[in-house]
Amino acid sequence: MNTLIMWVMACGAVLGGLDRILGNRFGLGKRFEEGFELLGATALSMAGIICLVPLLTLGLEKTIVPFWKLLGLDPAMLGGIIAIDMGGFQLAVELAADPKVASYAGILVAATLGCTVTFTIPVGMGMVPEKDRPLFARGILFGLILLPVSLFLGGLLTGLMPLNTIRQSLPVFLACLALALGIAKWPDQLVGGFLHFSNAIRLISTLGLIFGAFAYMTGVSLPFPMTPLEEAMKTVSSIGIVMLGSLPMAELLQRILKVPLAWLGKKTGMNSASMTGLLLGGVSVVPAIALIRDMDRRGKIVNAAFLVSAASALAAHLGFTFGIQKEMVVPLLAVKFVGGILGGVTAYLLTEKPMGI
Repeated sequence: MNTLIMWVMACGAVLGGLDRILGNRFGLGKRFEEGFELLGATALSMAGIICLVPLLTLGLEKTIVPFWKLLGLDPAMLGGIIAIDMGGFQLAVELAADPKVASYAGILVAATLGCTVTFTIPVGMGMVPEKDRPLFARGILFGLILLPVSLFLGGLLTGLMPLNTIRQSLPVFLACLALALGIAKWPDQLVGGFLHFSNAIRLISTLGLIFGAFAYMTGVSLPFPMTPLEEAMKTVSSIGIVMLGSLPMAELLQRILKVPLAWLGKKTGMNSASMTGLLLGGVSVVPAIALIRDMDRRGKIVNAAFLVSAASALAAHLGFTFGIQKEMVVPLLAVKFVGGILGGVTAYLLTEKPMGI
């Protein structure tokens, strides 16, 4: 299956590249270009964190990790709180006692819970109109509540035993429940906390870039452990290469599904913006969030629930996983779309009642 997906992405790169040569006649060449254009933003968000992962690992090993081990848990799970493309994977690998748990936490948990905490919630609450924020928060709540189901499936696909998956994931499941309760009871305070957390991640990433660039250009050895910036950029480049194919293929997928989704929209009562958001969300979070202002009430909640798991599944997260662990592509896509569909369907069913919830 992994080989098949890689061939599909490669065909997407060929089609996108050829269309660029032909002057972007079919719109695929533009997506091909976007794959490389996203390299800058990707590097800014994650390269610095990767540089500082050895230092962050050392700090955690001296503080939280001993307590984590005392509970019989693999410290790799601590990496899952940070988005997969913001250093979550590297941190999980450095802390891991079991490589399988590192893959589970650094890819599957980081691509869902980590992405939601460090990106989707703070960015979404900043972009969504104030009147729509309660609906967006309600959708996030539905997505978080259903996330443990898809993560349990992901643990099994990663090769973890059922009981071990539950044991290692227990803090994650409790975190999902706590976040859901927080969003329901204290949305403004919780979002403020997420914004501060995201700003802290941004600060750390920028410091990592500063140290990495200084060390690279001067040859000076810094007095703390650090991954060379050129090594961090290899990971970033691998994402860009895959996005050369994944973005054109995602564009094709949107066109193929346009008619059936329009039909589905009529059946479910959601408007065209709501259905388009579901398509865009699987490629990139920001365009989907930008469309929320044009969605109907049910569509806003359903899209937010879908984004908790499915955000960026076919672009950045797929590209990242191809670049570091190809064997995790199928578990990643399974967790992303099973979780997204479960969250979206639940949100739809529970907002279908006349009085809402």
